[in-house]
Amino acid sequence: MVDESGIMAFGRYAHIVGWGKAVPNRVVTNHELEQIVDTSDEWIRSRTGIHQRRIAVDPAETTATLAAKAAREALEVADIPASKVDMIIVATSSPEHTFPATACAVQDMIGAVNAGAFDLSAACSGFVYGLGVAKGLIASGQAENVLVIGAETLSRITDWSDRNTCVLFGDGAGAVLVQSSPVPGGILATEMGCDGSGGDLLILPAGGSKMPATLETVASGQHFIKMNGRAVYRFATRIMAEATRRVLSKANLTVDDIDLVIPHQANERIIAVSMRNLKLPEEKVFRNLQYYGNTSTASIPIALYEALEQDRIKPNDTIVMVGFGAGLTWAGTAIKWGVPTEKETSLWRASQRSASYGLAKARSQWLRLSHLLGSNLVTEDGESLAQALSNRLEDWRKQLESDEEEEEQRHDPKQEKPSLPNGTSSSDES
Repeated sequence: MVDESGIMAFGRYAHIVGWGKAVPNRVVTNHELEQIVDTSDEWIRSRTGIHQRRIAVDPAETTATLAAKAAREALEVADIPASKVDMIIVATSSPEHTFPATACAVQDMIGAVNAGAFDLSAACSGFVYGLGVAKGLIASGQAENVLVIGAETLSRITDWSDRNTCVLFGDGAGAVLVQSSPVPGGILATEMGCDGSGGDLLILPAGGSKMPATLETVASGQHFIKMNGRAVYRFATRIMAEATRRVLSKANLTVDDIDLVIPHQANERIIAVSMRNLKLPEEKVFRNLQYYGNTSTASIPIALYEALEQDRIKPNDTIVMVGFGAGLTWAGTAIKWGVPTEKETSLWRASQRSASYGLAKARSQWLRLSHLLGSNLVTEDGESLAQALSNRLEDWRKQLESDEEEEEQRHDPKQEKPSLPNGTSSSDES
């Protein structure tokens, strides 16, 4: 149910209160690609707008580790411990495994002991799909804090001998914490759609149940991204503008109300044509694909992070995020930004959070041991030794959080009045 201003009338609004990003250190420039495929820096720039991309070259750097790093930063910005997260949604096209979900690995890494977790597969539209799911969970009262993450290591499913695709993609992760609030605003509306008849236009053919991995599928390169570039381009330039208009209509807004559009960072020409169709001036469109290439689900949250970093978003601004992807899918969301864009965390709280992550890692290791040993080692109460130690670590983590809250209140009496996303206190609202 939406009121006349396009805002949810349930009294539970979904605000983005934390944001984070993680990208590999290794930068691969267009000039480097000239050495491995028949291409040039000028050709890549003129057709895509991409100058460089980040590539995960360390085997220990994976979709899950990038996602967890971005998630930790989002929690630090929001000043929320991982134990208060109710759900983790990881949108990805390059998951750690078919199963278990990459989100489950993230849940374990950050110590979100009370969170459910699942992966969302909608290709490059996935992050915006995730925001729509988070909004629904919050509006229905099923969650208070939802982590939405877009994370990719596309370099590992890219054919580096195919000049039409290898120049496009990069690795990275972006995350936001979406939180319930009684203050109007936040995620106003979402638009999600699909045209499944175009599924073969952008596809990873092998590795699923239809075409399981065999010597033949590996030898023929069926585990790499395949794309009909021209068909995807035609679809994207049409649907980006259309999805933007649809989501604005749902929120009872017009193009003139937009302060900033953050589009999927796939191709400079796609962005330019789409935004021209909307008659949006350049200063209202955010771009950073020249530095990262197409990071699929991660492109919009990374761009959001950098837009905030560059002071391109202010409280009460109307933001539209819009994307398209394999499927063929599309998604858009209209957001009334409701929180300060600058956050400060005390040294005490930062050190406590670091200790909490250390305990989460130790807890995970003990639980893994418990799974392996089963009931071979048990305490007098019948618990496995590893489980008993894990419970003790969990008690220490809770004590850390309790000490953290007491310390903050002792040094900052204003903390006794909980702040709402618009910067007012609960007493001000009354």
